Amino acid sequence: MMTLDAFKQARSALRGVITETRLVHSQAFSKACGNQVYLKPENLQVTGAYKIRGAFFKIGTLTEDQRARGLITASAGNHAQGVAYAAQAAGCPATVVMPTTTPLVKVNNTKDYGATVVLHGATFDDAAAKAAELAEEKGLTYIPPFNDLAVATGQGTIAYEIFSDLPDVEVILVPIGGGGLAAGVSTLAKLLNPNVTVIGVEPRGAASMKACLEAGHVVTLDKIDTIADGVAVKTPGDLVFPYIQENIDDILLIDDDELVNAYLDMMEKHKMVVENAGLLTVAALKHLPFQGKNVVSVLSGGNMDVITMASLVQHGLVHRGRVFTFSVQLPDRPGELVHVAEVVARENGNIIKLEHNQFVSINRQSAVELRVTLEAFGHSHKEAILAALRAEGLDAQLVVSHNIYN
Repeated sequence: MMTLDAFKQARSALRGVITETRLVHSQAFSKACGNQVYLKPENLQVTGAYKIRGAFFKIGTLTEDQRARGLITASAGNHAQGVAYAAQAAGCPATVVMPTTTPLVKVNNTKDYGATVVLHGATFDDAAAKAAELAEEKGLTYIPPFNDLAVATGQGTIAYEIFSDLPDVEVILVPIGGGGLAAGVSTLAKLLNPNVTVIGVEPRGAASMKACLEAGHVVTLDKIDTIADGVAVKTPGDLVFPYIQENIDDILLIDDDELVNAYLDMMEKHKMVVENAGLLTVAALKHLPFQGKNVVSVLSGGNMDVITMASLVQHGLVHRGRVFTFSVQLPDRPGELVHVAEVVARENGNIIKLEHNQFVSINRQSAVELRVTLEAFGHSHKEAILAALRAEGLDAQLVVSHNIYN
């Protein structure tokens, strides 16, 4: 059972192990949504995510025999690092099964903590099935990533720190994947203050917990499709589900495009790297049906590889109209390229890249295709530049592409 005594034990066990991440007040997000917004930056945790809390506490509850047999788990990345870190501290071997789609930074970090990594399957559920098979075959002790009350209790200690920093917190936003984090945080939060509102946030392409709540029991999605790999779970935990039913007040669904915008917001306004699963609660701020409340957004982790970061930045800049590409057909004669450059300069556009192809046609009146990638201030500035080009007789056409540097 997740009781107040159990949470107190977890808090005591984690002292000196975890980083007590302090709340960060966000003026920018507060202004944007009309609430007082505070960020709970678990991306700054010792392993880059909250998962260390549940993994360390769970391993501490095992017997000597269970630890000696060796540990195994399945994870999309963050729980993997938590288990590897805690197993290393406990002096026992650990094996982690991860989906083949897991970001490289999470794989390498898990190995750096001394764990053996097995890559298997395209989703967490595939990896979990393989881990269960290996546990049975080799007699290893399985450490569930979310469907375990001790694990969920460890994750729930986040609520202690939230109330310590902000005693009059009114709303807590928490990401939901398998349900361990949401179950732990919501249960302890309601024990500390029954009037606090706890809202879960899921990606629309992997809304398994919402489907469970609507059905009244745990269900399995046919498929999942989201860039938030940390919460890409087809089947939530049946052990934590009753706690979700009792303590989660609502669930908001977020589109992947909103996570791209939230990533840029976090980078530009708070200089923090937050992974897509952790950005769910940031994107959710714009969907809150109230104002004037003290709201805490739990940023669950920040383990993201640089390739994913680069892709998010590119998509985000294009989505906001801050970078765009146009093409125009030009006569094959001197001065045409200068003409285009002059119009762009007059409109304060900043050219990033030019592609000048002189051989697209044998018609010398439209023989040259020019592609120009620009930096702009936003969509209105972008449209002003295109309008200015067309006013000069240049039939500039927007090129829809997210590959702005290649």
